[in-house]
Amino acid sequence: MTDIKYMQRAINLAERGRGWTSPNPLVGCVIVKNGKIIAEGYHEKIGGWHAERNAILNSDADITGATVYVTLEPCCHHGRTPPCSNLLIERGIKKVFIGSRDPNPLVSGKGAKQLRTAGVEVVEDFMREECDKLNPIFFHYIQTKRPYVLLKYAMTADGKIATSTGESKWITGETARAKVQETRHQYSAIMVGVETVLADNPMLNSRMPNARQPIRVVCDSQLRTPLDCQLVQTANEYRTVIATVCEDLQKIEQYRPFGVEMLVCKAKNKRVDLEDLLQKLGEMQIDSLLIEGGSSLNFSALESGMVNRVHCYIAPKLVGGKQAKTPIGGEGIVDLSRAVKLKLVSMEMVGEDILIDYEVE
Repeated sequence: MTDIKYMQRAINLAERGRGWTSPNPLVGCVIVKNGKIIAEGYHEKIGGWHAERNAILNSDADITGATVYVTLEPCCHHGRTPPCSNLLIERGIKKVFIGSRDPNPLVSGKGAKQLRTAGVEVVEDFMREECDKLNPIFFHYIQTKRPYVLLKYAMTADGKIATSTGESKWITGETARAKVQETRHQYSAIMVGVETVLADNPMLNSRMPNARQPIRVVCDSQLRTPLDCQLVQTANEYRTVIATVCEDLQKIEQYRPFGVEMLVCKAKNKRVDLEDLLQKLGEMQIDSLLIEGGSSLNFSALESGMVNRVHCYIAPKLVGGKQAKTPIGGEGIVDLSRAVKLKLVSMEMVGEDILIDYEVE
């Protein structure tokens, strides 16, 4: 095998932790000696051992003089777990290939420097582009302390998210809906506006088997969320947050007995200031946010500049109707030169539907 194949193996291992490690990064590690893989591991879940330590603990082999392929710079500080750089040095590792550089100020270049100082040969930025793709959420959160935001919507081929009567179940097929459940598992929180709650009475949980459940966030400026809706009634089972600008203590307190966390935010045009909300969610260590709102919330999120990525599902259906809602509502952008610009990441068939993955430029 080649260096590229060993690092690709480490990338594949890192993917196994998706959904379980936040706010930590996805990391994979492969240890090679005499042309053979003798140990491998990945960061499995938050609070668990890091990839390098897992790889070493998972093997009885003598790794003295071996080469390590790791997708992210080894940590060199004591956090929830001991530093990995020290362990690599203690075990006599000869060479380390590093994919991504760690922007965490506690690590950033220090791990690689410590290895070199100890006499370990270090190759940085090896397959960096491929390794960086593992952790856009971690990189964004560690540098901004705000959640990485994915806006997701499903529409018909003529751009409708519901019929003129409001019917929206189901725009996409079963395969696409199953993929959305995976996405919910991978993101720390999921947010809708109160209009979606009133129209659909959603649960907003991930129905993927053994999923890590996202924190459910409702953007409800004037506290219109019904007490008998599914989100409120299941708040003791699934962590639920209502963000509001309402300061009526009596209205606020009626949600607390159900286990709902109330978040009073700054107001902007008498509505929740999404910038302030995002800041508060970041302070709650929510590193990623999936928006599955209606057209009004979608436009407000885009207008605020908080959206980092867009998932657009297109179903092979036509419904028409001037009154049928489109994915992005609100006042809209008048000047075309100020339109939100997107960069295509990928496009794939998901069952009978198409998923287009964009980054916001």
